[in-house]
Amino acid sequence: QVQLVESGGGLVQAGGSLGLSCAASGRTFSSYGMGWFRQAPGKEREFVAAISYSGRTTNYANSVKGRFTISRENAKNTVNLQMNSLKPEDTAVYYCAAQLRGLGQRNGYDYWGQGTQVTVSS
Repeated sequence: QVQLVESGGGLVQAGGSLGLSCAASGRTFSSYGMGWFRQAPGKEREFVAAISYSGRTTNYANSVKGRFTISRENAKNTVNLQMNSLKPEDTAVYYCAAQLRGLGQRNGYDYWGQGTQVTVSS
């Protein structure tokens, strides 16, 4: 069982930056691939970024490639999402997710956090 808690959301102007963190419980964090997803009002949840359990593989949605960076700190049981050049269309609730032995996939995640709101004003 893995419990995930996101933090770092907030309000930012277009063109600005924001960093999200996800803290995971348990002693086997390094065994989990981690992902970030988002859901905007009236839309389905969508994949944003993922990192393999080894940290060697990352995967990004085309809409965020070059602007967002996912990273992990196994010693701190955290996964981070650095978001730069934010756009109003990035406004959503952002969720982190965990998958045992995950390789950075876009689906198949087993555990989810509660989410953190990111709002980008124009």
